[in-house]
Amino acid sequence: MTDLTEATSAKGRGARVRPWTRLSWAALGYSLAVVAFLSGKMMRAADYVGRDNDDVMRLVQVRDLLAGQSWFDLTQVRLGPGGGTLMHWSRLVDLPIAALITLFKPFVGAEGAETIALAVWPMALVLPLMAAMGLAGRRIGGPQCMHFCLFFTAIFIVTSNRFQAGSIDHHNVQVVLVAVMVGMVVDQHYRAMSFALAGVAAALAIAIGAETTPFVAVICLLVAALWAWEGRSFAGAAAAFGAALATTVSAAFFLTVPPHLYGAVTCDSLSLAFFSLSALGGGLLAVSALAASRLGRAGRLLVLGLSGGVIAGFAFVMAPQCLKNPLADLDPLLWELWLDNVTEAQSFFALAKQGSGGLGAFYFSGFFALAICGWRIQRRDRIALHLILGSLVLATWCIALVQVRGAVFANLIAILPASLLLVDLRENSIREPRRVLASLFYAVAVLISVPAVWALAGEVATNGTADLAGNSDRRGASARCTSAEAMADLRQFPATLVVAPSNMGASILRFTDHRVLSAPYHRNPEGMLAELRIGLAAPEEAAALLGRFGYPVIVFCARDPQTRLVIKKAPDGVYGQLNAGKVPDFLDIVPVTASTGLKLFRFAPESRGASPENP
Repeated sequence: MTDLTEATSAKGRGARVRPWTRLSWAALGYSLAVVAFLSGKMMRAADYVGRDNDDVMRLVQVRDLLAGQSWFDLTQVRLGPGGGTLMHWSRLVDLPIAALITLFKPFVGAEGAETIALAVWPMALVLPLMAAMGLAGRRIGGPQCMHFCLFFTAIFIVTSNRFQAGSIDHHNVQVVLVAVMVGMVVDQHYRAMSFALAGVAAALAIAIGAETTPFVAVICLLVAALWAWEGRSFAGAAAAFGAALATTVSAAFFLTVPPHLYGAVTCDSLSLAFFSLSALGGGLLAVSALAASRLGRAGRLLVLGLSGGVIAGFAFVMAPQCLKNPLADLDPLLWELWLDNVTEAQSFFALAKQGSGGLGAFYFSGFFALAICGWRIQRRDRIALHLILGSLVLATWCIALVQVRGAVFANLIAILPASLLLVDLRENSIREPRRVLASLFYAVAVLISVPAVWALAGEVATNGTADLAGNSDRRGASARCTSAEAMADLRQFPATLVVAPSNMGASILRFTDHRVLSAPYHRNPEGMLAELRIGLAAPEEAAALLGRFGYPVIVFCARDPQTRLVIKKAPDGVYGQLNAGKVPDFLDIVPVTASTGLKLFRFAPESRGASPENP
């Protein structure tokens, strides 16, 4: 079998080793086409930073690192009511972006270096993603399946926003790592190198973000189950996976976590909890594979059960709080006015209740892949392979039912069983060209395997063709609140605290030297709650709340989605009054020149004969 982990040799005798395999050339060709498309899209972009708040905040974090902030210090000192906010993002993603900016800065200046770096980084991830998915396709179904996987992965990339220029949050890296894990565990020859790479990818996924932790847990269970079932033939692969997982997660822990936090337990980032559980689990699997592979299947299952009991007990003792939703303890007001309105954090049932047009795009490809796997297993067709693929799709699909952000992983993995099916349908349509039904099945299967087709159908069904024709301004209106032009007047102030909706927080940090009370991050609940309560409060109460923060600047943008929710909930509150053109007498109007709809006010309690508590 030809793949990226082995040299290609001819079937005959004494073939010379070729440094580039057919898979490599195919992955490179598809990647260049995708990058060309993304580059064309980049030329039409209004900003070099992605539209997601996480992209903006990542840039702010990278800038702080380049400005001299310690590698081990992830505190965003300008976020929150005081003392800053310790972020939960990994420096492992900051590092390549910072390195690219440093590389280009001497030639094009600071802003030019950021522009180039923020375009290069997400597009540089296209090739490893294509290579991993192409390799997975070749391993499960040969060259035809490889090309189907590469084709659908190309569509996956160009129809999402995770690999576009400016997309520098960690989600694109997580997608690549998931693809690598899948590409390695479907190696039906059980090569130790493949499973070692899967272990490395699993450890890096844990280190970079907690979102993929459930998927990594499923990968670990899958590898452990394969060892228990296969025994000695899988011993080397299991030992390699466990050792690589334990070693890599240990290295990531000590290279990114500051020594004074070695004993801290957090559930949203790499800490003692995830590090110790991953290292323990990987180590136990490696030792079990080396010492107990000669046992019978029942003996191996017993060893596996004992190891699982040790890990579960350790988890209950070490981090019982991590066995529940880390956001469960958020204030109900934050759920109502923030998290319940974040699409990627919503459940299937919430989206269905809203009549979202994205349901098909989020869920059908995964459902289709599960149906394929179930059908194949029922027919006893490559049972082990489809059990592996089905379990991985099922895990991510179930995660997506709880939080839609898991759909991106389900849609990615669903490419594999769908491609394998299309190989068979294509061969059937070629073998029987006169059978129109066979060709029709093939064409329909190609279409319904693409999430973008379902996204298009859902958008048309729910919103008509206005968005498709570019006639909708729903997203552009709120984006103007955070544009560089909107921040121009705010930059004229000396550095101070700014009270603004959380959606604007990251952009204020990016474009100004100010400190912000709120940004949409769960580690700053006090700041988010304070800003919401100010907006909801009647003028008398709002003046008292603002007085706790000295003389802040208040930013009001009626187009902001969260501000509209606040106004709807409390029409007589401060935001409701500002929206109606009524300015409380403790706010001084600041003249603005930008035509963005942004309004600025200075807290002036002296006009009421009062003074702030903390001037």
